[in-house]
Amino acid sequence: MINMKIMIASDIHGSAYWCKKLLDARDMEKPDKLLLLGDILYHGPRNPLPEEYMPARVAEMLNAIADDILCVHGNCDSDVDQMVLSFPITAESCVLYAGGRMIFATHGHVFNEENAPKLHKGDILLHGHTHVQVCREHENYTYVNPGSVSLPKEDSWRGYMILTDEGLVWKTLEGEEKMRKAF
Repeated sequence: MINMKIMIASDIHGSAYWCKKLLDARDMEKPDKLLLLGDILYHGPRNPLPEEYMPARVAEMLNAIADDILCVHGNCDSDVDQMVLSFPITAESCVLYAGGRMIFATHGHVFNEENAPKLHKGDILLHGHTHVQVCREHENYTYVNPGSVSLPKEDSWRGYMILTDEGLVWKTLEGEEKMRKAF
């Protein structure tokens, strides 16, 4: 079995400033893949404009590493966004396996804690959308959220997660470990 290291981030919302910070953290982490949980280019009508709101620049930065990106569709992503991005963003979900667990990754606007997909004991529901880091145990699954890269809410921090066969680690964009869940 190959132990992959996957960096997981969500909700960039068109901020070139925070996207650059995420890519700097990626350079430091050296993951095998970057999984984006949606809401990449557009800030959305409910959110303030993020710092250095430059969707075209965000697209350019991410297109430069397109071969290393996995992505699911967010509620603020559109067909027009797909036209400027060199990696697919239209999948509603993807499934990963790590540490003997199935991980159902999605944005969170369709499947979430209130509307969970069919999961089994030990499975993980992974989504963004709320802009708040979470690790919460349920009877049949664990819900985890990396928070937001550019627009954190409810006193959370800007950050990402690292997934390996050993578990999940939540970090700030500066690389400071904030939370951990072992498998």
